Amino acid sequence: MTQKTYDVKGMTCDHCVQAVNSELSSLSGVASVQVDLPSGRVTVTSEQRLDHATVATAVDEAGYELVDGEAG
Repeated sequence: MTQKTYDVKGMTCDHCVQAVNSELSSLSGVASVQVDLPSGRVTVTSEQRLDHATVATAVDEAGYELVDGEAG
């Protein structure tokens, strides 16, 4: 398993959290998604490393923006 944390711009409420969680959870190989609304950070645990563009597309589909670079 691998874990990555990303910064997501534009999330302001629980609905935002649910939308991002739903889109990222639907990606192949994703085991869990944890969204921290106050910091805007999203931690994704997956079977293998996810392509940055794939994560960015999923976040965009949810209506938000993946900030360039990774949080850590």
